[in-house]
Amino acid sequence: MKFTCTKENISHSLDLVSSIAGKQVNLPILSNILIQVNESGVKLITTNLELSVSVNLRAKVETTGSFTVPAKTLTDFVHLLPEEQVEFEKQNNEIFIKCGKSSTKIKGMDAEDYPVVPGIEEEHPYVLDAEEFKNSLSQVVIACAKNEIRPELSGTFFGFFVNDFQGLTLAATDSYRLAEKKLAVSQGNDEVKVIVPARAVQEIIRLLTLSKEQQAENNVRLWVGENQIGLRYDDFEFSSRLVDGKYPDYTQIIPSEFKTNAVFPTAVMINKIKAASLFTTIGVNAVSFDLSPEQNNIVISSTSTQTGEHSSEIEAEVKGEENSILLNHRYVLDGLQNIESEEVEFKVNSGDAPCLFRGKGKENYLYIVMPIRQ
Repeated sequence: MKFTCTKENISHSLDLVSSIAGKQVNLPILSNILIQVNESGVKLITTNLELSVSVNLRAKVETTGSFTVPAKTLTDFVHLLPEEQVEFEKQNNEIFIKCGKSSTKIKGMDAEDYPVVPGIEEEHPYVLDAEEFKNSLSQVVIACAKNEIRPELSGTFFGFFVNDFQGLTLAATDSYRLAEKKLAVSQGNDEVKVIVPARAVQEIIRLLTLSKEQQAENNVRLWVGENQIGLRYDDFEFSSRLVDGKYPDYTQIIPSEFKTNAVFPTAVMINKIKAASLFTTIGVNAVSFDLSPEQNNIVISSTSTQTGEHSSEIEAEVKGEENSILLNHRYVLDGLQNIESEEVEFKVNSGDAPCLFRGKGKENYLYIVMPIRQ
């Protein structure tokens, strides 16, 4: 095999595929990139048997063939090359790379030993706005459980055309907080519910971010199969296995009404919480929020036996009853930093019930935090 391409093109393609190739003790070849060269072009593929990415690389093909090369070595090396044409040629069990005045040989492994990456099962097709989809995933994946004790909670719920919403509902919860986002679907109408692993969601966000920098197309294509989700965008294809199981009915914990409603400026509150977080007990991360309709303010306070105590107030539009709630500051900050709004609605029932945050006047994203029981 032999082909030539620009440094910019190979560099971008390697950035897309290389993160999935990891250190697999049982199957060392999985830390390699599979390079397939045929008459129509060059394809780079990586998989960890759960996720896979393939990218079409624009290149001038001289001879066809295939080979696998260590992902990290190849990617790191290509990044150091000058902005010139790069020539790749397989010679025995090495790949010979020539660029400008330098030439390099990287040892690899036969392509025949690389596992077969299954194609995307194009069963339930959908088309979504790529930027909105990426941002929505970022807003929700923060609430996935970090451990695998309950596998379904370590994934993100994808509900297409469910609960009377004509679009895609994304949700995640680790049972301490919940994030839900609703977004439009421009093509497709099949009702489907699946759970996508958090690692896959983070990989999709990364891939869409990298591709967007290349002034890519506006829409992303999604397919949901029996045990697989597939995605096609610009030059790459991505697929992931789904999490087995049924997602819990999280809608039951969303209160339908609240006793206290407050509206405050997002940036100011983030600052106040960060200050209060310096005076919390490590592990508990407890910050108190006292809402006063009479004073039209929220007092944010915290106490730590190690560092001391802190109290500050923020002007807010508070309606309803006087109320106070103790919350984990990390969870609150995660939510506030993902609400795309200058002002946030904060809704509380009591110190023992879940509270809700959402952008003022925005119904498509909500973030719920369970209180710390005193």
